[in-house]
Amino acid sequence: MSQINKSEAQWREELTDDQYRVTREKGTEQPYSGVYDAYFEDGSYLCVCCRAKLFESSAKFDAGCGWPSFDRESEAGNIQQQEDVSLSDRPRVEVLCHQCGAHLGHVFDDGPTETGLRYCINSVALQFDDEGKE
Repeated sequence: MSQINKSEAQWREELTDDQYRVTREKGTEQPYSGVYDAYFEDGSYLCVCCRAKLFESSAKFDAGCGWPSFDRESEAGNIQQQEDVSLSDRPRVEVLCHQCGAHLGHVFDDGPTETGLRYCINSVALQFDDEGKE
């Protein structure tokens, strides 16, 4: 799966406690607590762990769910999907960074755009880059 392999000690050294908990331990930040939930500037959203480009601002929308939401990934293959049965009564599809395996959030098929998708992503899993503005 991932192309970047680091030890848990290396990840702990490079990431904040919240970033580590979400991206390496599959945690979730509190709704409406993330810096990118209501952030709508032009640019790209990168993986906080490895800087892989994940989403473009043109794909972002306000889903009202408390987490940044996107209707498509920036480039096919940058995001990996796998079944998540951690909530036994509600199976979901987890999304991970293909390059480093970081847990990003989940994707749902209830999006309002033509893709029908809603990538619900933790802000702490993202880094915003406005250098390559769209």
